Amino acid sequence: MAASFPGLELLATAVLVLDEQQVVRYVNPTAENLLGASAKSLIGQPFAQLFASDPALEKALSDTLVTHWDYSAQTVSYPRAGREPLPLACTLTRAEAPGVSLLAELRPIEQQLRQAREERLVSEQQSARELIRNLAHEIKNPLGGLRGSAQLLEHELDRAELREYTQVIIKEADRLQALMDRLLTPHRQPRVERLGIHEVLERVRSLVLAEFAREAVQIDCDYDPSLPDLEGDKEQLIQAVLNVVRNAAQAIAGSGRPGRITLRTRAIRQVTLLRQRHRLALELQVIDDGPGVPEDIREKIFNPLVSGRDGGSGLGLSLAQTFVHYHRGVIECDSRPGRTVFRIVLPLA
Repeated sequence: MAASFPGLELLATAVLVLDEQQVVRYVNPTAENLLGASAKSLIGQPFAQLFASDPALEKALSDTLVTHWDYSAQTVSYPRAGREPLPLACTLTRAEAPGVSLLAELRPIEQQLRQAREERLVSEQQSARELIRNLAHEIKNPLGGLRGSAQLLEHELDRAELREYTQVIIKEADRLQALMDRLLTPHRQPRVERLGIHEVLERVRSLVLAEFAREAVQIDCDYDPSLPDLEGDKEQLIQAVLNVVRNAAQAIAGSGRPGRITLRTRAIRQVTLLRQRHRLALELQVIDDGPGVPEDIREKIFNPLVSGRDGGSGLGLSLAQTFVHYHRGVIECDSRPGRTVFRIVLPLA
C-alpha cells in the first residue's frame, strides 16, 4: 500500500488511508511518530477503534462516505499507555482510488487546548478575585461595628456566663476579619530580584517537614542543577509553592497512611504562557501519592473559597495561582487517586 502513495510519505501532516470498511490500510511516517506506533501495528485496525469511544467520529466516518463531504472533527482522543490521552483534530476526506475510501488527517491540538484552558482560567480568576475583593470590603465595614458593639455590651453585663456569649461574638468577628484581610492582601505586584528556584523549594521543604511528622510525609527532591536563576518575588514564590505542598501534605495526612511528595524541576523550551512565547521556562512539578482531588471540585480547585478539606478556607490554591500569574506563569493540576501533579511553569527567557 505504501508504494501506491509515495507522496504521502513526504508530508509533514499525519495521514492514514482507510478502505470502504474504515479499516486502516496505510500510515505515513508522520502519523507513526504522532501516534507513537508503527505502521505494522496500525494497519488492519478499524480506524474508529484507535481512539477513545466517540460516537460522533463513527457517525462522521459514515456520513463522509455517504455524502462525499469533507468532515473536520473538533477533537478525538488517542489513548497512550501510561500517559494522558493525546487530543487530536481529525479531518476526513473522501478519496477516489482503488481500495481506498477515506483519507484521515490528524493534527495535535494539545497546545491549543492548553492555551484556551489557561485563558479561561485567567479570565475566571480575575472575575472571581474582583468579586471576592468587593465582597470582602463590604463585609469588613459591619464587622468593625459588630465587634465594637459586642465589647460595649460586655462591659454592661455582670454575669460571667453572659460575657461568654459576647466573647464568642468578638472571637468570630476577629476570625472573619483575618479571613477578609487574607482575601485583600494578595493584590500587590511582585518585588523582583534574581533568585534560585531551589532555594525557594528548600525553604518550603523545611517548613512542611517541620509541620508534619516525617514518618507520615516524606519529601523527595528531583532537581535540575543546571537551571538558571529567575526574576521574581521570593516571598510570593515561597508562599505559592508552600500552599501547594502543604495541601499535598494535608491530603496525605488526612488519608491515614504514610505518603510521599516529590519536588521536581526541569527546563522546557519554546513554550507559550498566557499568549507569550518564551525560549526557556522552568517547570516545577509537585507530585504526591495521596487520595487525589475530589472529582466534583477538580475543575474549580483554584477558585477562591473552594476546598476539598473539612475546615479548609479555600484560599491557598487561589492565592498560589494569583502569585504565579503575577510572575507571568501558569499553574495547573492533574489528579487521580494515588497520583496528583501540580505543574507550575515560569518563564526564564
